[in-house]
Amino acid sequence: MSDAPASTGDGGPDRRPIWSRPERGTRGPTPAHTRDAIVMAAIALADAEGLAAVSMRAVAGALGTGAGSLYRYLSSRDDLLDLMTDRAVGELRPYPQADGDWLDTMVLLGRRQLALFGTHPWLLDVIHRPSGVGPESLAWFDNCIRILEPVRSPVAAKFEAIAMMTGVVSLFARREAAAGALSLAGVDLTAYPHLVAAFGQPAGPTPRGDLVERTLRGLLSGLLLAESTEAG
Repeated sequence: MSDAPASTGDGGPDRRPIWSRPERGTRGPTPAHTRDAIVMAAIALADAEGLAAVSMRAVAGALGTGAGSLYRYLSSRDDLLDLMTDRAVGELRPYPQADGDWLDTMVLLGRRQLALFGTHPWLLDVIHRPSGVGPESLAWFDNCIRILEPVRSPVAAKFEAIAMMTGVVSLFARREAAAGALSLAGVDLTAYPHLVAAFGQPAGPTPRGDLVERTLRGLLSGLLLAESTEAG
């Protein structure tokens, strides 16, 4: 069987979010697996072989069953990707308490996101799917808004800052996943005088804090504290 969406019996695919649907259909034999077991098998497959390896057939094989049986729980591979995304985002729990400085706590959350992308590199390719915003993703946003409560910025600015933080962390994760580093060894830079001049200058003192922390602090401060000043 292909990974095409299964029919709901009313002439079209079930377009309701997977979160609002029951664990399995009401018809058919007694289920041999749970939706959670299916999702965990899919995540293990993606962690080991990449997202392209995740198909209904491959996941069914990992569970020792036929692909057709999975359609009793899911309508399509898209449903599976949404569930995988939300399950992975749930690994960001438990959330840190916002007892100290809000900026310190948000930077800590950003670092946790970066670690999560390192554990599940495939998440980078699905995290921005609108359909993948499930209960755990909503809980994540809710937690971020909780942490940002002391900041006197418009709520729209807070949502923008949270989204930008995730985007920047994603870029850092992709950089870390890329093999090797940029090297200009053996490259003739004669035609690029500004690069030649830049490389000829002293490197200067090492910045305080690593690049991830400096970037997140600068980003969040710039987006939220400036808005806070304007709002005041």
